Amino acid sequence: MTPIVDIQNVTFAYGETVAVRDVSLTIEEGDFLGLVGPNGSGKTTLLHLMLGLHEPDSGTIELFGQPVEEFDQGSRIGYVSQKATSRGGTMPVTVREAVTMGRFAHAGHSRLTDTDAEIVDDAMETVGITNLADRRVNQLSGGQRQRAYIARALASEADLLALDEPTVGVDAESRDAFYRLLDSLNDAGITIVLIEHDIGVVTDRADRITCINQEVYHHGDTESFVESDALEQAYGSTGQVVHHHH
Repeated sequence: MTPIVDIQNVTFAYGETVAVRDVSLTIEEGDFLGLVGPNGSGKTTLLHLMLGLHEPDSGTIELFGQPVEEFDQGSRIGYVSQKATSRGGTMPVTVREAVTMGRFAHAGHSRLTDTDAEIVDDAMETVGITNLADRRVNQLSGGQRQRAYIARALASEADLLALDEPTVGVDAESRDAFYRLLDSLNDAGITIVLIEHDIGVVTDRADRITCINQEVYHHGDTESFVESDALEQAYGSTGQVVHHHH
């Protein structure tokens, strides 16, 4: 089976500052991968490299079996950046209009069909925001906004969800509900890559962990990560896993 993401010997620097160094890893279909590391460790940079938003200085990246620089099936990826939820929505559009944007890649130059509308409705129902359909995105709370972006990705029929600290500025109850949603989406076959600063949440939810601080200290199943010293190596003596029981 072709990996969703295949990264081989990738290095990337901002000028003289190396962000990631000689990183190799694969993400398989159906994985729920947690990407962890201290602040400034290169997590977001690595995610951007995976999605083709940065071009590596050396090494190769394939996305769905294609060189990432040639990949043009953007509807297969749902990306929610940290800025999307932490800074508030600025789009003066309704939730339904925002979610409908996920269908544009499928429609091309054609008009959206009744089937497209049904897919949009289903996406909003899946994430529990049907009652917000006519509200403007910039009037939503952080938790509601994050669900709207997920719904847009579902409407595009994304195979990969890439989430960069999606719970920043979201209250604990909404965060728990959001992670239950991610669990159900992953169970339905969607591959998830999650950057989350709360390591306990990641180890409770993700089935695989990549721990980086420029270099990869662990890439494998969550159990072996918890039993390893990768966290201490990447974070220094401050790293520890705290599990949350709700």
